[in-house]
Amino acid sequence: MADSSLVEIIDRFATCRVLCVGDVMLDKFIYGQVDRISPEAPIPVFAIKEERAMLGGAGNVARNLVALGAETAFVSVIGNDKIGHAITSMIGKEALITPYLLTESGRISTIKTRYVAGTQQVLRADHETQALVTEVTARLIVETVNEEIKNHDVIILSDYGKGMFSRATLSAIISAAKAQGKPVVVDPKSRDFSLYHGATCVSPNLHELANAAASELRTDEEIIMAARALMQAHDIENILVTRSREGMTLVARAGAVHHIPAKAQEVFDVSGAGDTAIATLALGVAAGVSLENAAILANLAAGIVVGRIGTAVVNARDLKTALFSHSSADSLHKIMPLSAAAAQAEQWKREGKTVGFTNGCFDLMHPGHLALLHDTKFHCDKLVVGVNTDASVKRLKGPTRPLNGEMERALLLASLTAVDMVVLFEEDTPLKLIEALKPMVLAKGADYQKHQVVGHEIVERNGGKIVLVPLKEGYSTTNLIKKMA
Repeated sequence: MADSSLVEIIDRFATCRVLCVGDVMLDKFIYGQVDRISPEAPIPVFAIKEERAMLGGAGNVARNLVALGAETAFVSVIGNDKIGHAITSMIGKEALITPYLLTESGRISTIKTRYVAGTQQVLRADHETQALVTEVTARLIVETVNEEIKNHDVIILSDYGKGMFSRATLSAIISAAKAQGKPVVVDPKSRDFSLYHGATCVSPNLHELANAAASELRTDEEIIMAARALMQAHDIENILVTRSREGMTLVARAGAVHHIPAKAQEVFDVSGAGDTAIATLALGVAAGVSLENAAILANLAAGIVVGRIGTAVVNARDLKTALFSHSSADSLHKIMPLSAAAAQAEQWKREGKTVGFTNGCFDLMHPGHLALLHDTKFHCDKLVVGVNTDASVKRLKGPTRPLNGEMERALLLASLTAVDMVVLFEEDTPLKLIEALKPMVLAKGADYQKHQVVGHEIVERNGGKIVLVPLKEGYSTTNLIKKMA
């Protein structure tokens, strides 16, 4: 399928409704640095700088679904504890999620705490239970799913092995979905694939597939044979194997095999990449695309998220950018939504780098734009560029603008070596970006005075500086348009 057709599929994600069922957890990231070894024992001393928490496990699958525009019903189980309350609060802030959180008294809500020095995880501490939920809770799960299946296009079962799914629960859900003609996509944890009997697609990573097959899998042929044997034994229609740097392999019981190569990408953090992949895969199925093309989109999405810090999500704009980039990973990973951009900016600061910021429409690039970018980069280590979206440009410049769409403008900027990150913004000014990014250098053209630069108070309050870059005479987008006319 052509990239343009896949873009149309991505646009249809917003019309999809997904029922996501699985083990929710809290992902906590503690960022800091390691500069010395403890005198008490041969272990590193971790100096804490910052803490962040976000939805993890099946909760991260739901986050990715809504980031891609889909309405999502989310069924999970929590304990009546502090972590469970935090999970409830976070889900309540997601407008597109309809939550069905079943509280089980005495149960431990899962939290995974990761300690990160620079870009390297140095320790993960888990507080959890793997005990099966009670029979009463299991019955409520099945009843809730049965009530909601008819309202949704696809069902995701996100199995993290934290006790939500017994054999009976999985069988009841998959049978109910099949009875109503709804596809079921599974992210498995158990090595016993008979639990997922009858699923439309099961998507293990290579290690999980090897465990299920009870065999080491070294070659493509061995992977395909193992997948076929499991599908035949357990009435599974398709298996999509995620293979890290080797991409993905889709094996259909009907006979077709598709190898989808990984997109070249610098890996910062693999946390949640599988959640992103399963969410995108399911949305492709819900939108009516073939499983092969759904897998292509899932592969793209996973390639984006591993280039970000923490349990990140991918949105529809990210995926479109990936398609428009024609596999240019260097440009692609520079274009980020604000949440990911803020996390990356904080990471740069922890590494001792100075973050700079400038913004504009950048409708027709000219030497004046290049001078602004290169002069700004002289004052900082990492340059973030805010770019007005198409809607924002129309409000500022009139109905005939922009001449180039937001994706084209963002990609052109991202291809420049002086630019380290590009963030699109819908508002008329970049104030929201500056508040989130907290740059230490804020640059605009010298046709502004310092007090006219949006966000100057924030930067100066944080100890940063305002840079007014001399204009390159005779260059402007308006003049270029006049010349063309």
